[in-house]
Amino acid sequence: MAQDSTSPVKTTKALDDYVLLGRSGLRVSPLCLGAMTFGEQWGIGTNKEESKKVFDLYYEKGGNFFDTANMYNFGDSERFLGDYVSDKRSDVVIATKYSCNPTALQKDKRFNPNFGGNHRKSLVENLDESLKRLNMSYVDILYVHFFEYRTPIEEYMRSLDDIVRSGKALYVAVSDTPSWALSRSNTIAELRGWSPFIGLQTRYNLLDRSMEFDLQPACAEHDIGIIPWGIIAEGFLTGKYTRESVNSDSRGQSIAKHAQSEKNWKILDEVTAISKEIDRSPVQIALNWIQQKPGITSPLIGAKTVTQLEENLKSLEFKLTPEQMKRLDDVSQPTELPFPYSFTDQFDKYVGKNIEVPNKFGSIATSRNYGRLY
Repeated sequence: MAQDSTSPVKTTKALDDYVLLGRSGLRVSPLCLGAMTFGEQWGIGTNKEESKKVFDLYYEKGGNFFDTANMYNFGDSERFLGDYVSDKRSDVVIATKYSCNPTALQKDKRFNPNFGGNHRKSLVENLDESLKRLNMSYVDILYVHFFEYRTPIEEYMRSLDDIVRSGKALYVAVSDTPSWALSRSNTIAELRGWSPFIGLQTRYNLLDRSMEFDLQPACAEHDIGIIPWGIIAEGFLTGKYTRESVNSDSRGQSIAKHAQSEKNWKILDEVTAISKEIDRSPVQIALNWIQQKPGITSPLIGAKTVTQLEENLKSLEFKLTPEQMKRLDDVSQPTELPFPYSFTDQFDKYVGKNIEVPNKFGSIATSRNYGRLY
């Protein structure tokens, strides 16, 4: 039966329709619950009881994929999460991160230059501290939190492999890294028999599609699952801001920055229009769009309240049609492409017309997606 192109398609997708993360057999939920809001020390989260309500709802719906980091809420995120899963450790997939230096964030502590970064000493000491806070003997996934341009790739890939062999982490992944470093990391791991990255966390939303240029094709080539963050652009895509109210209502610099671009408002207008047409919230539209993009495994959602989490989970109940996806693609397409991606519209001329492009590179290697720029 031909797919209806005018109305949203109901799906049976749910949190317990598990997906595989990258080139691994690890089963994770199609939405990952971020625990950055577990704790109040940063001023953006909630207390232990309220955070537990969010955790319980996600878990009761079949969710098993939880994300935290060594410095979220100065360790409270890991402590809360560890308490919540203490009687269900085998049922959950716990991911944490190292790289950030806790002593750089807390003024009451002496700065320790080696307690941050991607090097071996930072890795060993921070993972041990994370395991203590989580009250666990291992984490399922350990992330390099960001590429910091100081530690040789060979050093952290070998160190991560040692951690996997020790049993303190079962898999390794990476966040916020350039595509060249991602590719070199996994190529070295492949050639030397070390544990490769199976996942990438990176910023991706309708306002910022830069991930599609380099990172998405790199992940496709290396079979790395993508866990995007920032999916509602710091709240801009919730629809609660207007051109008139944003200056007075803005809660931070990010919203004010987004509001300066007329293109961003046009994107939000389209999101809002589709949300009204199919009776879904703008958040659900933005999240459903991301779920359908190539290479996306499990978008990272954050919720301070049960109500916010319920709204995020409803994005699994429907599927935007190809026509609706195209409307969002068109209004949000990048206006400028870095070379050599600006040259792909010449392929038909110099390579030949009607030659198939592998699906994994289709989002960038065909001119029809972005149009001729010169």
